[in-house]
Amino acid sequence: MTRLTYCLLCLSYLVCSSLNAASLTVTITDTQGVALGDAVVELTPITATELPPTTPQHYEMRQQDRIFSPFVLAVPQGAQVDFPNLDRTRHHVYSFSEAKQFELKLYVGKTESPILFDQPGLVAIGCNIHDYMQAFIYVAKSPYFASSDEKGLANITDLSAGEYSVTLWHPWQRAETAPTTMMINKEIDAVTLTLDVDRQDKPSSPPGGFGVNLNASSHVGQHAK
Repeated sequence: MTRLTYCLLCLSYLVCSSLNAASLTVTITDTQGVALGDAVVELTPITATELPPTTPQHYEMRQQDRIFSPFVLAVPQGAQVDFPNLDRTRHHVYSFSEAKQFELKLYVGKTESPILFDQPGLVAIGCNIHDYMQAFIYVAKSPYFASSDEKGLANITDLSAGEYSVTLWHPWQRAETAPTTMMINKEIDAVTLTLDVDRQDKPSSPPGGFGVNLNASSHVGQHAK
């Protein structure tokens, strides 16, 4: 096989893969039909023997105005997460969750190194100094996942046609939901999923300005950097 033929075959494969890939917009609501933010949807191919690898990325869950941001962070298995403290007051970040146990003792600013989340599952995050501070990291085994915004919208791209197992999670859900199945093809680009939740108030900044760093970066923590 000549080099030119090989290159053309590779290009043909990439074009076909792109044409066969689908994007899915998921709208997540509660049982009353109200948009539900901070929900995570994960799609796992049922027939695939191996999941495609994910590109290693760094994510952030920052501490600012004495709350964690974002409240829910969805990351792929193997992701590294930084926990910058942008407040003037020190925080003591920890988790006792089975999927990841760690402790970042009292500090301000950046930690020496990020935390590796190498096991899939749910990780509850807290602060040993401020009990009201809480957040969650959802570590997805599948590369096909997304968290919903305040409008209840989550977008998943590069999906191959086929049958998927659908897992839906939210910190306020009344009970653990059993995975459902869904067929993905070029004809299906949007779907609405419903989750039964007990709505609560998310942790909010205490009144007053003590501990707030007015020069803190405005970088959004839920995006990979």
